[in-house]
Amino acid sequence: MKLHGNAWKFGDHIDTDVIIPARYLTSSDPMELAKYCMIDGDADFTKKIKKGDIMVVGVNFGCGSSREHAPIAIKAAGISCVIAKTFARIFYRNSINIGLPILECPEASDKISEGDVIDIDLDKGLITNVTKNEQYQAAEFPPFMQDIINKNGLINSIKKS
Repeated sequence: MKLHGNAWKFGDHIDTDVIIPARYLTSSDPMELAKYCMIDGDADFTKKIKKGDIMVVGVNFGCGSSREHAPIAIKAAGISCVIAKTFARIFYRNSINIGLPILECPEASDKISEGDVIDIDLDKGLITNVTKNEQYQAAEFPPFMQDIINKNGLINSIKKS
C-alpha cells in the first residue's frame, strides 16, 4: 500500500485527551469525532489538512486513556498515517485494530518538517521525504498486521478471511 501527503508535526507525549478531548466524547460517530481531532493542540488542524496527509510526532504518542476514539478521530479526519518515535502501546493496538497505519521511525520523526511532502510504502516500511529527497526505514508490518490495515481494520480482516 502506498500513501502520499503533507506532513503535520506535533511534539512528544501527546495524550489521547489532546487527540480528542473528553468533552467531545458525547458521540461515537467517527465524522463527528474528526471535527475535534487535535483541537487543543491546533484549533484549525482539521480545517487545514487534506485527505491523505500524514501526522509526524515525537515520543509516546497516544499516551493516557485507552480510548479507541483517538485513532478513530485521526483516521476519520483524513490522516492516512502517523509516524512517531514511539507510540503508547494501547494506542498502537487500537490504531492497528481500526486499520490506521502507524510507523515507528525516530529518524523520520526528527528530520521531517511540517509541510514536507511524504510518500510511504507501507509494505516495505519505507518513508520518502520528497521535499528533502531523503528516505527513512521503519520496521515493516508482519503479514497479519498488513492484512488488518489493508482490509481497513480487524473486524473487516476477520470477516474477509
